[in-house]
This record gives sequence, structure tokens and C-alpha cells, in this order.
Amino acid sequence: MKICLLMVCCLLANTLPAQNIRVNISAAKAQQVYDGRLLLLVAKNNNTEPRFQISDGPATQLVFGMDVDNWKKGTPLQMDPQSFGYPIRQISEIPEGDYYVQALLHVYETFKRKDGSTVKLPMDRGEGQHWNIAPGNLYSKPVKLHISKNLKTTFQLDQVIAPIPEPADTRYIKHIKIQSKLLTEFWGRPMFLGAHILLPEGWDSHPDVKYPLAIMHGHFPEDFAGFRTSPPDENLIPDTVERFNLIGYNRIVQQEAYDFYKQWTGPHFPRVIAIEIQHANPFYDDSYAVNSANLGPYGDAITYELIPEIEKRFRGIGKGWARFMYGGSTGGWEVLAAQVFYPDEYNGCYAACPDPIDFNHYMTVNIYKDKNAYRLESDFKPTLRPGHRDYLGHISATIEDNNHREYALGSKSRSGDQFDIWEAVFSPIGKDGYPERIWDKVTGQINPVIADYWKEHYDLTNIIKRDWNKIGEKLAGKIHIYVGDMDNYYLNNAVYTAEDMLKKLTGPACGCEVDYGDRAEHCWNGDHSQPNYISRLRYHSMFIKKWVSEIPARAPAGADTSSWRY
Repeated sequence: MKICLLMVCCLLANTLPAQNIRVNISAAKAQQVYDGRLLLLVAKNNNTEPRFQISDGPATQLVFGMDVDNWKKGTPLQMDPQSFGYPIRQISEIPEGDYYVQALLHVYETFKRKDGSTVKLPMDRGEGQHWNIAPGNLYSKPVKLHISKNLKTTFQLDQVIAPIPEPADTRYIKHIKIQSKLLTEFWGRPMFLGAHILLPEGWDSHPDVKYPLAIMHGHFPEDFAGFRTSPPDENLIPDTVERFNLIGYNRIVQQEAYDFYKQWTGPHFPRVIAIEIQHANPFYDDSYAVNSANLGPYGDAITYELIPEIEKRFRGIGKGWARFMYGGSTGGWEVLAAQVFYPDEYNGCYAACPDPIDFNHYMTVNIYKDKNAYRLESDFKPTLRPGHRDYLGHISATIEDNNHREYALGSKSRSGDQFDIWEAVFSPIGKDGYPERIWDKVTGQINPVIADYWKEHYDLTNIIKRDWNKIGEKLAGKIHIYVGDMDNYYLNNAVYTAEDMLKKLTGPACGCEVDYGDRAEHCWNGDHSQPNYISRLRYHSMFIKKWVSEIPARAPAGADTSSWRY
């Protein structure tokens, strides 16, 4: 017992007092007062800046976060000893040693929403909700420090992340941005939607032709991806991609983009308008393309404001039968959800590796039956639920890891990351104006009341089954789902139960397609002929041709299915 007491005393004596760490805003172009999330980033190496070394996997370095309100420039701020950290919980627990350290302020804006809530959130500034590259965020340059109990230091936030330039129009690719009346009214400030638009070959020389619309949903696209009018760069330095165990994947990406350009402009490719939507918001890099209590009417804004405006400007047919959607992961969930919630406005969805479409399998959590999201229920053995695996089942992160990293980056669902956006989209508004928690972010304890709300509003499997007698005639033949049976995020589990339900639908039968890739990881999209690292680059060429081959069976009588097939 004496030895144990001595060890505890020694450990306490070597802890780092958080209040000895101060941060000061000193950037020349900084405003006078800030709200936001102050992050302290600590790394054992400086291969890249610490702000680029935070992840769910074993290579992650350390991050500690605290909220700040009305922080005045030139006023040093002490780090809170209770600042939540990942993967080490508190600053005082950092082992003594040499580290590279920097501080960053993720800047928040105040919104006075239509629902009466006043909330502080990080508005996207063209980067797709990435705190470490968001324009206007303040940060310090990394410094090498010996962290010990005697450390006293002040970090100067003297760097400001620069704005991101808008992409330029080209012959084939155009860009559009509109102010949404619906979203502006909801958020109490101007809100915009955008899209990158790929025009078909011959668009300018066929001024009387109107075209179908191919809509790709997914994460925030910087520009139209996978389209390149020149061969791969001969001087390109080969990169290394651990996920695919490949060297020179960047050249493969450029070659595939060039090959698609040749297909797109060739004599046999279907002539459609292809678009990639930008709908970043204060919670995430996209909205999930549905209406929600916390994000507002994004589903309506996309469907009834943005898409008609694109069709008006670029000669789209402008009818629901001539629009279809495809996407993977987040985009996979979005296209299925939009098809279900707007069955008359879209004529087909191709959902690859969709985010959980059945909350009985919310990754590895059953939100309806499990009591804790992080651990299996047990008297003595608190086994952690897995959150990420490879195709052999090797686990690199847990659900707790995913959520604790997010909680360090932002409280109140403000991390700008995966579990927080699900919460923001699927949950009702809490009394404080922020999303109600589906579970306690620290402990993982599930709130069954919120789970019931999710089920009725956003569990797509439950909604399709519940409403089939109302929407079945409009959805028959339009649903296609693809997923690898070793999806890294266990998304195949929800597809299994969804498939079982879809097979049982009658009056009419669903006529749905569900397909699985053997040992395929995230984000397999139905191509059995190519490895995942190739097929993931072929969404446009795969699904546009697939839809065009199916449209004769789903187009209404008298529809123009030929003039755009020149």
C-alpha cells in the first residue's frame, strides 16, 4: 500500500498544469472579438503540422478543446484544466517529453434562426467544413517544447488561414451559386447553394435540345471531380496510398479522369447534364439533402430551388422523370432519402455504400435496443464496439474513438464531423437550440426518446415499410443499393435488414436491386469487374449509362427520350 501511494504522488507531481498554457490572439488582420473552439494540438513528430495529424486511427496525435465566447484580441486566455482531449482525456495526462505543439481557433458565427434559437456555429467558408483549413481560422506555427510540470508558455495566434479561390468556368464545366430563399429565412442570414455542372458534348451546337439531369450527391466537391481534358501529367510525383497499398495512385486518378473525358465527348455516351451539388452548412460539408429541425429545409431548397434553376439556365428537361441521382457513402444515403421523400421529383437512385439506412444497425450500434453506444452490456467485461475495420476485419478504431475525437473538436454537435452531423440532421432541437443528443458524448449512454424520434423521421428502412402503401407505386424499380460485405464502417449490416424488408414489399413489388461486393471495403458501388480503387472513380460513367438503359421502362408516355440521344 505504501508503494502504491508513493507512485500516485509521483504521478501527480509530474502532471502538466493546464493553466500554465496560455493562448493570445495577435494576428495583424484579426477582428477584435471572437467566439469559437480553441484547440491545443500536440504531436510527437512534425512530418506535417499537428493540426493535420488528428484521426481516428492509431497514428493520431493529441487534441484538446475548449469553447470560448467574446474572446478579445490581445487578451491571453488560459487553457481550461478540464479541456476535453483525445485520445488522452486531459492535458495533465500528457507524458513528459518533447513534442511539437500548436494552437488553433475554429471561429464561430452567431445565427438567429427562424425557430427562435440563437446558436454559435462554424459557417462553412468554402473549404467543406474542415476546421484545420477553414479560411479565417487563427493558428500558431508549431513549436517544439519539452512538456513537463514546469512548462509555462504562451501561443500566439498570429496566422490566418487564407480564403479559397472559386473554381473557374471551362468549356465543359460551369458553376452556379444561388441564394436560397428558404434557407436564408431559416438561418436569419444569406445562405447559398451551389453546383458544379458538366455540360454534354454538343450542348452549344444543339441549342434546341433539352437534357436529363444526372445528380451526384456526396461530400463537398471543390470542383467537378473525375473530368480532365488532358493526359496525365508526365512530371507527376507518384504518391503513396496506404488504403489501396498503391504507389502512384494520383496518376491512376488523372488517367481515369482523362478516359472519362474521352468517353463523355465520344459518339456513344449519353448526352445528359451531370451535376455535383454544394450544400455545405454550419454543421457539415453537406446537408444530407433532407429537411431537418436543426439544419432547415435543405431537401426543399435543393429540389425546388437549386435544381429548377440549373435546368432553367442550362436547358434541362425540368421534369421528375428526367432526373436521377447517384452517390456513395453520405451521398448513398442522400440519394435514397431524396428518392423516398420526393418520389415524384426523381426517377431513380443508385446508392453505393450508404450511411446507415436502418438504425437497428447504426454502424455497430442498435439505437433501439442497446443501452450504451460504446460498450457491449456486461456485468464485468465492457467490450468496446468497433468503429472501423479493414477487409480482413482488423479493427483500427472504436465508436468511442470516433465520438471522443469529435467531442474534443467541438461541443454541442459542432465538430463538423460524421456522428455530429447525423445528430444534427436526425435529432430534434434541444432547449439550448442545439441538436438533442442521441447519446451522451462522453459515456455513450443512449437516449431512447431521441431514438424513437429518429425512427419515425429518418430511419429509411422503417419509413419505406411504413409508407409503402402511399409511395410504393412511385418508387417501384427506382431503388438500387450497393455495398461491400466488408465495408470499413459496417454499413453493409443495415443494408442486409433493408434488403430483407424490400423483398417482402407487395402492392406493388419493389423491383429493387441490392448487390454486395465480396470482401469489398468502403465504398463499393456495384462494379464486380474492377477493384474498388478503380470503380470508385467511375460513378459518372457507370450510373449515367445504367440509368439511360433503364429509362425506357420508367419514362411516361410521350416523354422525349430521343432528341438528347444524338
